[in-house]
Amino acid sequence: MTMGEFIELKRACEAVEIPSGTNRMLPAGSRVRISQFLGTGYTVITDIGYMCRIDGKDADALGLTPPPNLEKGATEGPFNEQMVWDQLKTVYDPEIPVNIVDLGLIYSCEITADEQGGKKISVKMSMTAPGCGMGNVLKADVEGKLARLPEVHGVDVQVVFEPPWHPGLMSEAAKLQLGFDLDYPSSPVTRISR
Repeated sequence: MTMGEFIELKRACEAVEIPSGTNRMLPAGSRVRISQFLGTGYTVITDIGYMCRIDGKDADALGLTPPPNLEKGATEGPFNEQMVWDQLKTVYDPEIPVNIVDLGLIYSCEITADEQGGKKISVKMSMTAPGCGMGNVLKADVEGKLARLPEVHGVDVQVVFEPPWHPGLMSEAAKLQLGFDLDYPSSPVTRISR
């Protein structure tokens, strides 16, 4: 199988329609084309034109082997801030092949100690468009990945739309990858870079 080739689903599987965020069941035998696999999800296009995300745990429905370490601890060793940023960089917009950090969707990330001696992580993130139905999906991805870090006892992720996201918030690498001019106007929002 090659990327872009239509394949038949080996079994029915859950999917999230993009960009609405609507859950749907794709029946066995549905024809889909994989457009990208980044992070822990496959973005597929059905033969009738729907774009959907299929979780990596359902890779067998696509005739693929599930990616390793989907549910295991994200990393080994004592907690450090770099672990947080490394995990955030494994979450991808399902329509754009760039992680949410380089897209400039992370507006703040605060790490605090909790009363049990562990860590609590609070994240404010945005979407590329206010009407994007994928907000809860990406939020759940962030929560799940950060919650698996060592010593983390709580994760609070808020999706915010103020200030509005725009391409000037992207990293230079993301702008280059997506073909944006590096001189694209920047924002009054301080972009967090890692």
